[in-house]
Amino acid sequence: MTAPGLTSAAPWSLVDRPVRGNDGSGRIYSWQGGSLWIGSSQGRTEWHDHHAHQLALAPEGELRFRTEAQGAWTGFAGALVPSHCAHQFEVDGLRVVHLFVEPESRAGRALTRHFGAGQVASLPAGEARTAAQTLFAAFAADATPPAMQHAAVATIAALCGATTEPDAELDPRLARALAFIQAHIAQPLSLAEVASSVALSESRFRHLFMAGTGSSFRAYLLWLRINRAIDAAMAGASWTEAAHQAGFSDSAHLSRTHKRMFGIEPTAVRPQPLAAPR
Repeated sequence: MTAPGLTSAAPWSLVDRPVRGNDGSGRIYSWQGGSLWIGSSQGRTEWHDHHAHQLALAPEGELRFRTEAQGAWTGFAGALVPSHCAHQFEVDGLRVVHLFVEPESRAGRALTRHFGAGQVASLPAGEARTAAQTLFAAFAADATPPAMQHAAVATIAALCGATTEPDAELDPRLARALAFIQAHIAQPLSLAEVASSVALSESRFRHLFMAGTGSSFRAYLLWLRINRAIDAAMAGASWTEAAHQAGFSDSAHLSRTHKRMFGIEPTAVRPQPLAAPR
């Protein structure tokens, strides 16, 4: 599996204020089609859902999720949260790995085939522990951003069974449309404009987009923009600057979107200085 190009690697600190104090530290590594969040965390998010599949792993201890208000919490060593599955996440002061995988990517389609697209699914505990420990070993050894990215991509491939099942390629028109969206993400984009870029009617493209991504055009666009904004903020931009760079109308729109997708305010993701070279 060929790893896509690295687009960012940045430190982060997470503070989850609304339900109970949550703090942590670590780094974010993102690439076309996915991202790795690795560090420590404590506390509970608000209800949220995101376009990407999420693989949550703990090298030790237990991660907890629930998908119904007032529902019971379920503990996992590793879990898959499928695309657009509303949930809360809770953890008691543990090291955690979050791998976000866009469902229309090759790995994302493999995850859907392997685990389904319904509720939160348990990953094999032994494999989840080993994967998390391997990533944390690289992290502790100050692996370079490309090395962390390659380790993350390899982990996703191992957990999703991508090498054991045949892969269906995206419709080439959809692939071109996704590339067009990526190239123009900071600009206002309409469904009609993107449909025109691949010579399809708006109604035909809407059907193709839903069939190929499992998402509405608007939800997909917001997912890309929120990740572009996070990259910009981690690189040193203010959240207002990040909002404009990612194509949001203003920082309030960015804040609402971030909270809906991750269960926390964007200001809870705080850049920290990287360790000085040894």
